[in-house]
Amino acid sequence: MKRLTFSLAALLAATAVHATEWHTTWYAAPMPAWGAEFGLPTMMPPALEAQTVREVVRTSIGGEQVRITYSNRYGSAPLVIGEVRLAPTRDESSRAASSLQEGAGVRLTFDGKRGVTIAPGQSATSDAAALPVAARQRLSVSTWLPQRAPVTTFHWGTQQTAFAAPGKQVAATALSNAQALTGRAFLSAVQVSGAAQRTVVALGDSITDGNGSTPDRNLRWPDQLAGHADGVAVVNAGISGARLLSDGMGEKAAARFEQDVLAQPGVDTVIVLLGINDIGWPGSAFAPQEAPATADAMIAGYRKLIATARTRQVRIIGGTLLPFEGALQGTPYAGHFSPAKDSVRRAVNDWIRRSGEFDATIDFDQLLRDPARPSRLRPEFDSGDHLHPSDAGYAEMARAATLIVK
Repeated sequence: MKRLTFSLAALLAATAVHATEWHTTWYAAPMPAWGAEFGLPTMMPPALEAQTVREVVRTSIGGEQVRITYSNRYGSAPLVIGEVRLAPTRDESSRAASSLQEGAGVRLTFDGKRGVTIAPGQSATSDAAALPVAARQRLSVSTWLPQRAPVTTFHWGTQQTAFAAPGKQVAATALSNAQALTGRAFLSAVQVSGAAQRTVVALGDSITDGNGSTPDRNLRWPDQLAGHADGVAVVNAGISGARLLSDGMGEKAAARFEQDVLAQPGVDTVIVLLGINDIGWPGSAFAPQEAPATADAMIAGYRKLIATARTRQVRIIGGTLLPFEGALQGTPYAGHFSPAKDSVRRAVNDWIRRSGEFDATIDFDQLLRDPARPSRLRPEFDSGDHLHPSDAGYAEMARAATLIVK
């Protein structure tokens, strides 16, 4: 009888573990910080110490339990997390970038402990918290950093304001003496459990990361895709400055494909919109000595991603590259566009459309280009820098993606 009881208990435990399926409801791809040698500032402090960092995220799907992940992927020293609380963000219509949360929130633990130390190159995921989370809900993650934490792993240009405040204020509804941050420090993922859901990853650059969209409004095209595709977990793995073939403001696509795409639980589809920086950077202030990109090299890069996705039974969708004539004119980064560069873009787009090598394609170029001048964005879809779409442009992209992923 004792043996039978043990077997039954083991079976029930195994069934319970199998029934708990986790899906990434929000993501910010980790990227390494850089020094003064690169033209753009990180816009983040070099380190945080004895401070509370409060970051606002918006879910794509809901669930009955929640857990979060911190990344020290590019760290050179252990990262000490002292305490973490998670709470709904207070809906303050007069403050789009509110630092207010609803009450003290729920304390998260790590293997039952209040804090965790994360070794360089590693990540840490909290224990599950019984906090029901709704789809497209705004949450505040408050992190107490008791020791000096060099910001060597971060996420640049988030289009979402975060806050750093002195002292331990994780349970405070309102932070005292808070300073705004325009990037993310260490927080990389929020996951929820519940019924099985599909997971779609958007792998891209600043266009996927939402540059040019209205800050604090969640109007990036993956955000708007989540608004259309109910029941689909949308993972935004966009990194500003990301490139297909080379490291940039983040590692090249093949180097981060495993962690940012294939490691997402339940992933079945990836949308790839990468390559405009491979074309635009060479010869500009971003990469003045770099040789021009070629369509053949870029096609080889796409084929590598396609083969990797296929080995894991992940559907891979190719997005055509947006027009960019006039990009960054009047800035220190002028030279991003040239007719020769645009010919490479058009050749790459022609291959994406016609080759049949992707499982499906989304013709973002055709959707957003100006019919009267196809090398430019339509004025109403242009954020103003002639490179990144406006809110309306991102809405068009989301509508097109919805038709493919549903």
